[in-house]
Amino acid sequence: MSLTLTSTAFTAGGSIPARQTCEGQDASPPLQWSGVPDSARSLVLIVDDPDAPDPAAPQRTWVHWVLYNLPASAKGLEEAVAASQLPPGTREGLNDWKRTGYGGPCPPIGRHRYFHKLYALDTELLDLGKPDKAKLLDAMKGHIVAQAELVGTYQKDR
Repeated sequence: MSLTLTSTAFTAGGSIPARQTCEGQDASPPLQWSGVPDSARSLVLIVDDPDAPDPAAPQRTWVHWVLYNLPASAKGLEEAVAASQLPPGTREGLNDWKRTGYGGPCPPIGRHRYFHKLYALDTELLDLGKPDKAKLLDAMKGHIVAQAELVGTYQKDR
């Protein structure tokens, strides 16, 4: 069984509802996963947008959410999950707004893709404080035993 990541808010390749964006409540989407390998000791979730600022001429990947050390036994995250509601042991990293927590899609132009990436690791990471995506990816090197991806899209109503 392979690692899979899904959401009841949008389908793979589908449009992310406004509720999960800056035009709505900026609520994190509900996420569910299955197929975590027996060798996994923790999970990492990274949500990012490789189309920033303009999909026609992307210049950078904008990071929306960073979580690490989610327990391997966790099955998902509720919609609009608060830091206090994260599974025990879960740590938060910094998004590109330089804060922890979820920051929803808010593209300045065009339809962007939002990659929700779940990684199963064969270890629990040391306390990295509040790492950015680059520092977390560096700490994960050599420890990824499975990964899954769910992509949603969003374009502001103009």
